[in-house]
Amino acid sequence: MTVKTNFPPQKDATNIAHESSAFHVTGEAVYIDDMLISNQLLHGHVYTSPHAHAKILRYDLSKAQALAGVHAVLTYKDIPGHNDMAPIVKDEPVLIEDTVTFVGQAIFLIAADNEEIALAAAALVDIEYELLPTVLSIEAAMAKGESQLIAPPRKIANGDVAKGFAEATHILEGDLHIGGQEHWYLETQVCLCVPGEGDEMKAYSSTQHPSETQAILAEVLGIPKMEVEVQTRRMGGAFGGKETQANHTAAWAALLAKHTQRPVKIRLFRDDDQKMTGKRHPYYATYKIGFNEQGKITAYETILNSDAGAATDLTMAVLERAMMHAENSYYIPHINIVGNAWKTNLPSNTAFRGFGGPQGVAVIEQAIDRIARFLNKDAAEIRLVNFYGEESENLTPYQQLVENNRLSMIWDELLASSEYKARRKAIDDYNAQHEFYKKGMAITPIKFGISFTTSFLNQAGALVHVYNDGTILSNHGGTEMGQGLHTKIKQITALEFGVHPDRVKVNATNTSKVPNTSATAASAGTDLNGMAVKNAVDKLKKRIAEAIAEKFTTDNEGDASLVENIVFQNDCLIDEAHPQRKISFEDAVMHSYLNQISLSATGFYRTPDVHFDRENGVGKPYHYFSFGMAVSEVLLDTLTGHHTLLRADILHDVGESLNARIDIGQVEGAYIQGLGWVTTEECKWDDKGNLLNHSPDTYKIPGIQDIPKDFRTHLLQGAPNPNTIRRSKAVAEPPFMLAFSAWLAIKDAISAVGNHAQEPAFSLPATNEVILLSVEGLRSTV
Repeated sequence: MTVKTNFPPQKDATNIAHESSAFHVTGEAVYIDDMLISNQLLHGHVYTSPHAHAKILRYDLSKAQALAGVHAVLTYKDIPGHNDMAPIVKDEPVLIEDTVTFVGQAIFLIAADNEEIALAAAALVDIEYELLPTVLSIEAAMAKGESQLIAPPRKIANGDVAKGFAEATHILEGDLHIGGQEHWYLETQVCLCVPGEGDEMKAYSSTQHPSETQAILAEVLGIPKMEVEVQTRRMGGAFGGKETQANHTAAWAALLAKHTQRPVKIRLFRDDDQKMTGKRHPYYATYKIGFNEQGKITAYETILNSDAGAATDLTMAVLERAMMHAENSYYIPHINIVGNAWKTNLPSNTAFRGFGGPQGVAVIEQAIDRIARFLNKDAAEIRLVNFYGEESENLTPYQQLVENNRLSMIWDELLASSEYKARRKAIDDYNAQHEFYKKGMAITPIKFGISFTTSFLNQAGALVHVYNDGTILSNHGGTEMGQGLHTKIKQITALEFGVHPDRVKVNATNTSKVPNTSATAASAGTDLNGMAVKNAVDKLKKRIAEAIAEKFTTDNEGDASLVENIVFQNDCLIDEAHPQRKISFEDAVMHSYLNQISLSATGFYRTPDVHFDRENGVGKPYHYFSFGMAVSEVLLDTLTGHHTLLRADILHDVGESLNARIDIGQVEGAYIQGLGWVTTEECKWDDKGNLLNHSPDTYKIPGIQDIPKDFRTHLLQGAPNPNTIRRSKAVAEPPFMLAFSAWLAIKDAISAVGNHAQEPAFSLPATNEVILLSVEGLRSTV
């Protein structure tokens, strides 16, 4: 039978471009701020607190309400449902009633014909405050004692640390200050709400979690979820910052739309976005580590103190993952990890790529670097001797086995490809000959657990339609934020159906199509949604195969074609037992349609065998682990603190890559974003709780000059991942932590000032100021 198709022959479905790349380049990609709704659209504005902690004594909104072009000025009294927009612990008011707890907290909402009128109305608000004492740092919160904890301390422990320290030849103690990080997504927080008939509300939201946004809007508006539809076509970046905090903008816009019965859009101005939203959690950690002459760790204690900000948000889940990654890639027989989350008068800190993992890993990597200097060894030797084993020494502090361990495999390959040993000698020679310029190098690993640690979130749904022209529409619960999830879902759909990718379209994520979804987070977007789509495709293939097996049998006078022999490949269905029996995919679909076969199916997936007992700190919270390593080399000007990243070699484990182009982009992007966190991205507040660097001219994210001059990124080959979608692995978050190699390469260069004889003062980020103070500290003692 001739295959009738307008599609080109099937190409390699693992080598396609990002599904929106052409639209991004031409400007055709539609973001929420590009949408043209109607001339009824109103501009929403949020009036916020100028104080970090204050009681509202009185306010007068009459002048603002009377301004021409103003359609609403709302207070907490105008909220028809619950005045709370927190995702878990209900401690985040939509609008403040009487006491503000951080600068940028929402008090009033204004809807006006345009932005200029809304700003003019805000200037007419008359409000009086009584200032209250503030807590603006972790140390200040700790000084106030347990009453400042946002939740009880958490603990994960294994072995007997007292025994481990008794066995140790040496013990080091220290602390580490770890800074926060602004998400700096290109598209700021934005939501467009359109009221429908009755209680209906449709929200076009830049959110990583449409189902949660739907739930928050329903609660705030006092209506059931069935009346709220949330749609997300794409986000202009998110990085965790739109997992929960996109709900805020959506709630505010929905309240104004409900009150005015007109479409309302709120898009935060960049400076306001940075002032109002939470960051990566700053941490202050203390540690004690015991080890022998070979650098083998016998015991480790750490207390991780997190700055939660003014509300809980996802702080405890972030802290939990920080604790679960406190040992990183190293087997430590005796370990005790304590986590505390402290309340401060700053915006509630939230999810950020790595979700606590980076903060936990930073401490142990700093400790290992100190061990190496203490023993006068290369830190690479200390890391190698402490790696998790493959057959033994492979149990995490929370009692999960580290299976399919790729650390040794990656280590051997990367050490050779990066020419580490030869370059280390060359760096030592260079440093011996140069007084004011020093080079440094470090190799650091990552072992990162993949799954939500809140086990019930490890589920996903899908809805796949096959139209009778042979084209396919794939809907799923994940969201696209530039990371390529929709592209991978398109590939998975095409690969499972055995058709050309151009037959497949992935639609906007919509709560009316796929309900009760989890956030696109925890690096699990493709794992979960890809398997849900496969489940739907498998159902459809079975129905179509049954119809075609029957047709083949009838067409061949009863000589049976068996369903199990029908294969989908190259845009055709073929009977493997009778290869001459062949039909095009579109003809097979049309035949099924004419024979009244359903060509639509839902899919569902739940991650098997993941569980965690929070009270006792044990379980199997992760479906698997991802692994990676990086070698970074820097050149440091010790007189100015300026550093140049000369070379970075990365080898990262993604199982069998679904799309190498996207995966390499994710690895490189994560490394560069991590580089910003560990070097230049410093959040600075004054003593009144005002964020001082809230725009691109004062907050320094990495630029083109910060990228390694020689950037070598490779994906580990020959390491398929069992029991996942097409043997792949998650990629989004783990490579972020490979930037520790650059952070510690800087420290290695600083250390060279004192000929590696003394421990340099060091913190994160390693800004020019931190570097210069550290260098001067070494020089003053030489």
